[in-house]
Amino acid sequence: MVNRLRDGLAAAAQALAGSEARLEAEVLLLHVLGRPRAWLYAHADDELPSPQREAFERLVQRRCAGEPVAYLTGTREFWSLALRVTGATLIPRADTERLVELALERLPRGTPLRVADLGTGSGAIALAIASERPQARVVATDASAAALDVARQNAEINKISNVEFAEGGWFAAVAQQRFDLVVSNPPYIPADDVHLQRGDLRFEPHSALAAGVDGLDDIRVIVAAAGLHLQDGAWLLLEHGFDQGGAVRTLLEAAGFANVATWQDLGGLDRVSGGRWYA
Repeated sequence: MVNRLRDGLAAAAQALAGSEARLEAEVLLLHVLGRPRAWLYAHADDELPSPQREAFERLVQRRCAGEPVAYLTGTREFWSLALRVTGATLIPRADTERLVELALERLPRGTPLRVADLGTGSGAIALAIASERPQARVVATDASAAALDVARQNAEINKISNVEFAEGGWFAAVAQQRFDLVVSNPPYIPADDVHLQRGDLRFEPHSALAAGVDGLDDIRVIVAAAGLHLQDGAWLLLEHGFDQGGAVRTLLEAAGFANVATWQDLGGLDRVSGGRWYA
């Protein structure tokens, strides 16, 4: 029987395996104990009480079955924000912070600009931008009412008030409104991609991941309608797959965008493409 925190972690890490096993075990244990990570190092030899041990072991079993750690703990950090996540939302990923960086470069501080985040999910992108540009007004849209509920909760948790939420698919949620910047991390995985049946993706909402045969169906819809919702000189920025930069640039250029470009993530892979709209 495992009695000490140290032993419990060692057993969990062995069961989980993989390069992130130890970290995942620590995250799950600290979630059960309600303690910060720094506390663990000073208390590694403490006894692990039976109720917490059983709860921890159940979480480890679920993780072994493939459930994402973020869904098991109900939280994920993004851009230094603590976000609630559920099965109704995608799990925010570090690569998406590149999209936030590019958006902030195009939003001068202290300026009351209007921004739209299409398909906001947990609200990660919208809230990150809003937190850095409090004078901006950000509209976060999603076709999923359940996802919007999570995004609203995250705005409240992080005390961010310059965001509003609108239900509907892509630009349908904002009617005739125009924006100084539009960002989106839409579904972009081909529907038959084998990765959808592997790892964490098995548990995330399929509608937020896959978009047609080539993964570009939703990006096509956004690009085609964007001109009706962008101010003169406004930018559209889209996250996409590592091998889709050329195809997205072609769509943007065909729709009449200028200054079309693709930017890489920290791994050097194509991650975001965008262009500027001139009426």
